[in-house]
Amino acid sequence: MSTEPEVARAISNIEDGDDLAAKYEALEKQLGHAIVGQQEVIRAVVLTIFSGSHALVVGVPGLAKTRLVRSLGRALDLSFKRIQFTPDLMPTDITGTDIIEEDPNTGKRRVEFLQGPVFANLVLADEINRTPPKTQAAMLQTMEEHEVSVGTKTHSLPSPFHVFATQNPLEMEGTYSLPEAQADRFMLSIHCDYPSRAEEETIVSNTTGGKEAEISPVFDAAEVLAIQQYVRSIPVSAEVVRYAVDLVSRTRPADPHSPKLVQEYVRWGASPRASQALILGAKAMAAISGAVCADYEGVRSVALEVLRHRIILNFHARAQKISERDIVTALLSDD
Repeated sequence: MSTEPEVARAISNIEDGDDLAAKYEALEKQLGHAIVGQQEVIRAVVLTIFSGSHALVVGVPGLAKTRLVRSLGRALDLSFKRIQFTPDLMPTDITGTDIIEEDPNTGKRRVEFLQGPVFANLVLADEINRTPPKTQAAMLQTMEEHEVSVGTKTHSLPSPFHVFATQNPLEMEGTYSLPEAQADRFMLSIHCDYPSRAEEETIVSNTTGGKEAEISPVFDAAEVLAIQQYVRSIPVSAEVVRYAVDLVSRTRPADPHSPKLVQEYVRWGASPRASQALILGAKAMAAISGAVCADYEGVRSVALEVLRHRIILNFHARAQKISERDIVTALLSDD
């Protein structure tokens, strides 16, 4: 865990936005050694880290979701743990538990806390929707407070701390939908798509040989925390904040300014967390592009990832094959 002096020194090393933008390009280059293509996915994952947040990663098997998060940990010099969520996984399998241990010298017994896999900087909650709500809920305190409570004691998690939860959109049988309240705590919903044919040829060539991709750290934990503080310090005008709030408000059917498409097909709109995520995402976009402030384009660039898992469609939308992407696209085109 990074100390305050280390973070302070790292903050002083961030001279300006141009310096951070250059280092972001270096980070992209390192991740490119292990991940072919997926530029938008890489950008969204890095935005999540720089915003100090968590993200859902949705995609069919074999699209390198695990490889991406593991490679990100290596490029940021952060500890990484993967948790495979299954129907029989218990909350203590994630958070850890108290055990009774006997001192070999004195013979006395004492209670010791055995840390679970959630004690890492980057936690990959693989197929989080395969485990029942009771176990899913074990992640709530870790994501919100960055701590674990077991018995009467509370244990702090490493800092920085980020959760990337994957979901398979194909296999719905035997899965448990992520509760809306928990989904809302993920800043972004990042969707991975199939690579192009040329990219797939490169992937096959790179991964069927004997040489493993080498990734050199670009940042460390102290620098990541410093960047997160820097991102939050980036200025944003009242007009841009108003634009973000207006965009989120129009996802709610009861809002008088919501378009007809929303009123007809949306059951529940996005919460105020979405407005916060839009502004934080716009600030992070400004940071990696070297801009001096968050702007309208930054809000628009993260709108789909911020809103699509927070918009709850009704049955009529499903029958008409209207997707969350359709709703967000319509909202942005109305601007």
